[in-house]
Amino acid sequence: MEIQNHIGRLIILVNDYEEALSFYQDNFNCKVLVDYTTAEGQRFLHISFDTENAIGIWFLKADGDAQQPGHQTGGQPTFVMYTNKLDALYQKLVNNNVTIKVKPVYADAYSFFHCYDLYGNEIIVTELKS
Repeated sequence: MEIQNHIGRLIILVNDYEEALSFYQDNFNCKVLVDYTTAEGQRFLHISFDTENAIGIWFLKADGDAQQPGHQTGGQPTFVMYTNKLDALYQKLVNNNVTIKVKPVYADAYSFFHCYDLYGNEIIVTELKS
């Protein structure tokens, strides 16, 4: 049998779980996959863009000066998100006052724009064309 691998969760550091959840729900229609708090108080809040798929984001509360939300990638994009309606999503984010870094760029095989989440994590939003 061949070894098969796939991504489970990307980790995003947050200052506030509810604030981060609200941002991703309001702007990207995310759903909660797991929301569990251990007896020790550690919260596991996992969200997904598609409830039929376990791939998503795990929010972890930043702890101490070394962990600063929005600085996990040293200024590089945090992740790429695919959409089937780039223009509609772009307009929704603009209407919600999400900071846009790069306005939509259109090419033959794809279109994309860059935006920031509430902590300054850069997201590349891409629509692939068939």
